[in-house]
Amino acid sequence: MPGVSLATRPSSQSRRRYGGAMTREPVTVRPARPDDVDAVRDVGARTWPPTYTPIAGADYVRTGLEQWWSHDRTVQAIASGRVLVAERDGAVIGMAAYTVQGDVLDLWRLYVVPEAHGSGAGHALLEAVLAGPARDLRVVRLAHMDGNTVARAFYERHGFVETHRSADEIGGPDNVWMERPVGP
Repeated sequence: MPGVSLATRPSSQSRRRYGGAMTREPVTVRPARPDDVDAVRDVGARTWPPTYTPIAGADYVRTGLEQWWSHDRTVQAIASGRVLVAERDGAVIGMAAYTVQGDVLDLWRLYVVPEAHGSGAGHALLEAVLAGPARDLRVVRLAHMDGNTVARAFYERHGFVETHRSADEIGGPDNVWMERPVGP
């Protein structure tokens, strides 16, 4: 999939984060390359502690980073061709990873570094998944941790609805499963 440029209008919140002089460069989404391994892992290292420590604790964050963001696991994910990165001004500011099972796309990760929240990177990543790999499928499915109100609000704004809950595999709060049909 070629890079997708989704120009977004910076929110007043993101302009404040970037000192009021936020660049007008668009967010570009492209498939991750082998040389993106460190940048993708950095997204995990920068997003997991502030996102999950208040909800599930520091031990959960440490275990999750070791298990799901290891160098080897990230190399394998990128090699599968199912990882996208969001860039602005040449820097990776977000990532998404997915798998496809039949007519369902499972969105396993969608993270944007905290200082780029409100920049449109999350929206751009999700739109790239919906317009590209999910285009001919029936549904997009995902899970977020119970208590992650930021993720829940983001996904609800993008048409996802809760379908069920399940126990977390490494002992955190329940997973809240959501899905939406592909298309408008």
